[in-house]
Amino acid sequence: MKTWFKSFFGEDYFAIYRDAFPAEHTAAQVDGIVALLGLDAGARVLDLACGHGRHAIPLAKRGFDVTGYDLSEVFLERARADADAEGVTARWVHGDMRELPFDGEFHAVINIFTAFGYFEDPEDDVKTLRGIWKALRPGGRFLLETLHRDGLPARFQSQIAEKTSNGMVVLHEYVWDLARDVIDDHVTLIRPDGTRTEYTTSARMRSLHQLLALMPRAGLEPLVWYGGLDGSSLHLGSRRLVLISTRRP
Repeated sequence: MKTWFKSFFGEDYFAIYRDAFPAEHTAAQVDGIVALLGLDAGARVLDLACGHGRHAIPLAKRGFDVTGYDLSEVFLERARADADAEGVTARWVHGDMRELPFDGEFHAVINIFTAFGYFEDPEDDVKTLRGIWKALRPGGRFLLETLHRDGLPARFQSQIAEKTSNGMVVLHEYVWDLARDVIDDHVTLIRPDGTRTEYTTSARMRSLHQLLALMPRAGLEPLVWYGGLDGSSLHLGSRRLVLISTRRP
């Protein structure tokens, strides 16, 4: 798991996931985030690995005090531009999630769309969680939304090809390294003119059982889990996993 995340989250990302985020889908996710966390009006929310503000901007539009934090300057520039275009005020902070600079500021921290488990050393995930603990107010909540690892083997495919609405072809070649429990995705983006760019991403898979054991190492107490941001029950066939934990005093 090399530092692929320093180069992958750039302009090509928008091409690869061009059709993956319809506005109505994002709106429903934001509804779920607000409902599952029980956010009060004006609550301070940290969107960790906020990307281009897909959730942070709608949350800010609803009156929450939102901070978006991301390593990608490309994403943050897009987030700032989109927020300005929509007349939305939010704070955008550049940085590595292992080095969170916050101390007791937030009622809630969210981490959405499998943006956790990117590091070669699993202890870096613990370091990230400890930063989340510190960023939260006592009693504040952390919402993690990720792949449901235990539901994945039954539908795992080693190759997927997709064509985007603007004629690009995206090839995914997946290798699940069972010894590390890491999925490597070799991504090839082929443009209509035939030019191509290749990337490799890596994400560590963790079951609910493993996440429940991991959170207390950072002082986070798991509270409840779901099969998605819609609040559905988690079962073996669930595609997504939502875990809500709280900061211990």
